[in-house]
Amino acid sequence: MPRLPVASPDELKELHADLDLVTRNLGGTLPNSMLTMARCPKILKAARDLWLTVVMEPGEVPRGLKWMIAHVASVSAGCQYCAAHTGENSHVAEVPAEKIEAIWEYETSPLFTDGERAAFRVAQGAVQAPNAVTDAEFEELRKHWNDGQVVEIIATISVFGFFNRWNDTMATELESSPLRFAEDHLSQAGWQVGKHAAE
Repeated sequence: MPRLPVASPDELKELHADLDLVTRNLGGTLPNSMLTMARCPKILKAARDLWLTVVMEPGEVPRGLKWMIAHVASVSAGCQYCAAHTGENSHVAEVPAEKIEAIWEYETSPLFTDGERAAFRVAQGAVQAPNAVTDAEFEELRKHWNDGQVVEIIATISVFGFFNRWNDTMATELESSPLRFAEDHLSQAGWQVGKHAAE
């Protein structure tokens, strides 16, 4: 059950364009996290703009890989809300469901490249407190990705550090589309809706 209700329709009136941009970029789902952030429009716009710049705008790292990195980071951080969204959005970005389902076998599965494995290792270590990324893991990342790509990878992990903490602390209610995706494709790896269930 959410710990803070979403903004009222009156509070959302002037934010229609901002929220519509998010909805279009997420294949039609407007996250409840944005509807809670909308109580402070400047925070909503700053978070939206950072997310759009890092994850959604074209870069050197494929969008599907960014979503998978965000998924590994979110699951490792324990945020079931973001895990559902990042899993579904990996698929929206044309990552096959089979690959998303096998993501926790990334070290051995032939579905993953060595570059993806290096990125996922860093994502897992970066969300721990204290940060657990080793020099060796970072050097392995740099063997597969140029400096600009490394910046995009670390930025993706960092943006989802914000969203993981936001949604886990707020107990944001999970919307129906990512909930269905997670139940169908992530539950075999231990995903549960937990505190993000509808009231």
